[in-house]
Amino acid sequence: MTYSRIAGTGGYLPEKILTNHDLERMVDTSDEWIRTRTGIVQRHIAADNEMASDMALYACRKAMAAGGVAAGDIDLIIVATTTPDMIFPSTACILQDKLGIEDCPAFDVQAVCSGFIYALATADMFIRAGKCRNALVVGTEIYSRILDWTDRGTCVLFGDGAGAVVLTQSDRPGILSSHLHADGGHRKILAVPGSICGGKVEGKPFVMMEGNTVFKFAIKVLEEVVYEALAENTLQVSDIDWLIPHQANIRIILSTAKKLGIPMEKVVATLDKHGNTSAASIPLALDIAVRDGRITRGQHVLLEGVGGGFTWGAVLLRW
Repeated sequence: MTYSRIAGTGGYLPEKILTNHDLERMVDTSDEWIRTRTGIVQRHIAADNEMASDMALYACRKAMAAGGVAAGDIDLIIVATTTPDMIFPSTACILQDKLGIEDCPAFDVQAVCSGFIYALATADMFIRAGKCRNALVVGTEIYSRILDWTDRGTCVLFGDGAGAVVLTQSDRPGILSSHLHADGGHRKILAVPGSICGGKVEGKPFVMMEGNTVFKFAIKVLEEVVYEALAENTLQVSDIDWLIPHQANIRIILSTAKKLGIPMEKVVATLDKHGNTSAASIPLALDIAVRDGRITRGQHVLLEGVGGGFTWGAVLLRW
């Protein structure tokens, strides 16, 4: 039987760092207010000439080096992003060209903060079906360009960055199962309700969020999808070695872990230094935990995310 497993991980964060103290000079907020309500201390901001594909390129090169895979070995590219380089072509096609790969399927996935989960699940199905052998799965975001920097309720939350994995064909289980959900009935509580028509922006091209509603919804579905993954694999919560949630808010992470009975020592949290990097947050956190030695072969790792749409999902894997 054919399976897929993660052979290598990579991450990239822009050079510029924006701290809470920097934000105190930009908007009516404080370091204490941001820390206590979000857990965020700083976030990275892309340079003016940096695009989502540029950040993805750096992350992919690291993942490919870690996995021992050359550009010519890649036969699928899936990019999860809410902030593409342009309307079209896809950021995946632009990334493909920058990597020097001439011919393989390449496309974007738009599931906001659940994007990497959706992309990873899709790549897994391609490999299991025998349609590819080595896939690049990337989350890359430049949220700093869709923020209203006068809105303290949203501008303090987000950061820029990219994370990537090489998913490769294997004869032993890596990804055990994936679980994807969406409910468009909640589409208005977290959105960027802007569009382009006739060369002009219509609506508001900035992140808008009903914070309390998002908080309650996220905690509910993140708990449910963990139990869904465990039930499908006949595992218990105690079998999870590492939980890597979407890095949105420390209160969401703490509440989810508490409801599941998972100690924070088994949760990978990076949002204090990264902020919410949307589709990039899970692969960035995974890369850090792999490279610092926390995650080791044979362990059960559960990735989960929730984002605007509303979308949510989980991937359970054996590292």
